[in-house]
Amino acid sequence: MKDSKPHDMTPEEFKKWGHQFVDWIADYLDHPERFNVLSQNKPGEIRRQLPVSAPSHPESMDDVLQDIQNILVPGLTHWNNPNFYAYFPNTGSGPGIFGEMLCAAFNVNGMVWKTAPAVTELTVPVRVNVPSKSVASP
Repeated sequence: MKDSKPHDMTPEEFKKWGHQFVDWIADYLDHPERFNVLSQNKPGEIRRQLPVSAPSHPESMDDVLQDIQNILVPGLTHWNNPNFYAYFPNTGSGPGIFGEMLCAAFNVNGMVWKTAPAVTELTVPVRVNVPSKSVASP
């Protein structure tokens, strides 16, 4: 039977690119004011910069990072920008980003206790006890 596992990274490649992506994120968070709060893109402008079909071979991570910088970032609303005062406060803290990284690495599906006891036993007290204590409920 042919191996159908999708192309992934070796641990060494993951560490290399992990460092590069964390450095990129740290630079982005260090000066969010460099970007316009709202995207200046016109409808369809981002889509026109993307290929019409998926590549037949994986693209290099260098190319992926360049696409993020040159195509995606200009098409975002930058909630981290100090001049952004709408909707919700910034939730993209350093510790929050690390938490998101761990969530992605664990790939947990905590639907019921059996699928992820740690998730169930952590989230129930946080969802129930923390809010009730913050509003002085018994």
